[in-house]
Amino acid sequence: MKFSMKFIGITLVLFLLAGCGSWSKKNAAGADGAGADGAQTSGLDGSGVGGSGYGSGAGSGDPLSQRIIYFDYDSADVRPEFRAVIAAHAKSVSASGKNVVLEGHSDERGSREYNIALGERRANTVMRLMVAGGASASQIRTISYGEERPVVQGADGESMAQNRRVEIVYR
Repeated sequence: MKFSMKFIGITLVLFLLAGCGSWSKKNAAGADGAGADGAQTSGLDGSGVGGSGYGSGAGSGDPLSQRIIYFDYDSADVRPEFRAVIAAHAKSVSASGKNVVLEGHSDERGSREYNIALGERRANTVMRLMVAGGASASQIRTISYGEERPVVQGADGESMAQNRRVEIVYR
């Protein structure tokens, strides 16, 4: 009974957090950085990610094997397909006592300062969900690299979508 009440509580918190859109504030330019026009890049589906899925792993196999959380353009809101991945990592961190670093990233659009702040918001969003899922805040450290460490070079939509991410790194 104790386990099921904890599971229900965690599930409720995650649903409440899913509905909270105030975590991500758009800047006046409405971009992943200042100065971009905010238009949907061609070749992307409505989620802001190219149709190939580029190995996201969300929704398939072991959620712990997925250590990258992707984000929509100019957003720090976690997409629904990554919530189970974050919950699995939260449970793993809680059970193992290991520490993690959440590395926030953005695409190249916008100023360096804006992209650092956006990467930080993304990492903090993942951290809040992990804490809600049972991990201790003392086990989690966040860092933002903004646009400084792209995983893919390129200015096309799919490349930029792959760079909008939080990486979960176990220490």
